[in-house]
Amino acid sequence: MAEFEDKSACEVTVEMLKKADEGGYSTAFTRTDTLKECTIGASGICCKNCAMGPCRLTPSKKEGEPEKRGICGATPEVVAARNFLRMIAAGTAAHSDHGRAVAETFLMAAKGEAEGYQIKDRIKLLEVAVDLGIEVGERPVEEIAVEVGEKCVAMFGQQHGELAFGLRAPEKRIEIWRKLGVFPRGVDREVVEALHRTHIGVDQEMENIMLQGSRCALADGWGGSMIGTELQDIMFGTPTPLQAKINLGVLDKDQVNIIVHGHEPLLSEMILLASQSDDVKKRAEEKGAKGINIAGICCTANEILSRHGIPVAGNVLQQELAIITGAVDLMVVDVQCVYQAVGELSKCFHTKVVTTSSKGKMPFAEYVEFHEDRGLTIARQIVEMAIDNFPNRGDVDIPPKTQDFIAGYDHEYINYMLGGRFRASYRPLNDGIIDGRIRGVVGVVGCNNPRVRHDAGHVRVVSELVANGCLVVMTGCAAQAVAKTGLMTPEVAYKEGIMPQGLREICEAVGIPPVLHVGSCVDNSRILIALTEMVKEGGLGDDISDLPAVGCAPEWMSEKAISIGQYFVASGAAVVFGGKWPTLGSDKFTRYLFDGIFELYGNSWHFEEDPEKMVGTLLRLIDEKREALGIAAKRERVLFDMAARRELSID
Repeated sequence: MAEFEDKSACEVTVEMLKKADEGGYSTAFTRTDTLKECTIGASGICCKNCAMGPCRLTPSKKEGEPEKRGICGATPEVVAARNFLRMIAAGTAAHSDHGRAVAETFLMAAKGEAEGYQIKDRIKLLEVAVDLGIEVGERPVEEIAVEVGEKCVAMFGQQHGELAFGLRAPEKRIEIWRKLGVFPRGVDREVVEALHRTHIGVDQEMENIMLQGSRCALADGWGGSMIGTELQDIMFGTPTPLQAKINLGVLDKDQVNIIVHGHEPLLSEMILLASQSDDVKKRAEEKGAKGINIAGICCTANEILSRHGIPVAGNVLQQELAIITGAVDLMVVDVQCVYQAVGELSKCFHTKVVTTSSKGKMPFAEYVEFHEDRGLTIARQIVEMAIDNFPNRGDVDIPPKTQDFIAGYDHEYINYMLGGRFRASYRPLNDGIIDGRIRGVVGVVGCNNPRVRHDAGHVRVVSELVANGCLVVMTGCAAQAVAKTGLMTPEVAYKEGIMPQGLREICEAVGIPPVLHVGSCVDNSRILIALTEMVKEGGLGDDISDLPAVGCAPEWMSEKAISIGQYFVASGAAVVFGGKWPTLGSDKFTRYLFDGIFELYGNSWHFEEDPEKMVGTLLRLIDEKREALGIAAKRERVLFDMAARRELSID
């Protein structure tokens, strides 16, 4: 088992890897063993943007030796910058296409044209309308919703001006964006310009290339992703804390098991709704099942988890292992992070894999195109396919282990929990940081990557951060990794020795664990809003760059992670990545990302492959901000009596 334990820190994953090995099944883990990475491509200095290449610019090995250039004359730093910008553009496109689909469906729902969809959170609708400059007054909710939908859809194709949600940022940050010329215009416009600039013979200066990198990434964080998050909340309900279970043990041998996998809740919400109808349940019973069990993989899991408490089968590297249990009757997918290998693997079992998006088809899978105007009808068709497949099961081997955890935190609920219904405020959080009871806030986000030990980086980094008094907020597959440990449940996290007394006092008083699950990868926009609220609350500087708050991605693999990292850096937060860094082939460009852009944004990128050293870097960055704010030393609270008050003087 030692060989498999080297691949994952998750006990269930290790068990299923052993089963996969015994059955001779290929997984992402075994393919990683046999496929060596291209070191030049991994270091960011291979250019294949035209047919004169690919140009593989190996670093100079001897001092004084001229650096290699591309056939067009492109230097390593320009090639690395172009490749980095293309990663940002792809990540922005992925998140923003998600947001666009949500905005278009939202508009259809507002007009009553989308079957099964409705406006659930009317209060948030009005709040978003005000932020978009829409008159509320006594207007009907449906009329306001239509205008909100139209404005959000328009932000994707907007050609000039400034994205409306960007105006939510702190005033000082807005001034920086305007001064640098990186305040995003339309979402699509920034992606197009990024690709144009990186075409052969266009932008030849790394600093200028990265200005567009910031503008494109900001169009993701303060545009596409934020649109997706806000409108999903309005349509499906803003999350509130709820308890759920995680890991492959959530599959049920006696029920029809449907895995929803991908990223857009437009599909999964309808699958869940369709599975709850009495006649569908009766059909499942007629096939010999005791019911219908919906479970999630990857960020679709986070979406339906946060609003309904639907169990999570696992994160991205567990998608193949779910099929190997033999218990999955149907896996329905939409877009992003879906491995092509699951289609072929499903043919070794009874599992049906169903793709639903015209953007993402797959060999060995059935295609049922999803249309939001008939969403519930199509979802019912897919659920019935799973039910009809239930009798075809062979042997079932479900690992019995699961873990309870709490999810569903967002900016609004954190605000409420800190201050109450009538005094909702970030004041207690800011005071806790100022007093030293909370050392700082860290956002731990991102994916899993089989080139590093599965879940190990996330778990190690978060455990050490909590032990050092940091409040941690998490999204995506990173959140699922830590949910398996119990750190997202108060009864585990409050145990002696897990966190220092100051952090524990605040967590117990508020009623939260020290690690908060705040949603899927598009929901990193919630963290942007939370950081902005901390600035507005006062006492911790006047910009995000002043806060003792850092972001990190210990096991990242997706281009979306690069876009997320860049929009946090451009918003003023330091970011630390683990695993591999994609620009190390160019010392000049790497130094620019790690040092040079600090002068522009007040923070920069950092890279640390070792999780232990990453924690040291994160704590150092937090402590530097505390020092700059003059709150480095813990201050004892003093109750002044009247005599002491008389001695106070005002200069």
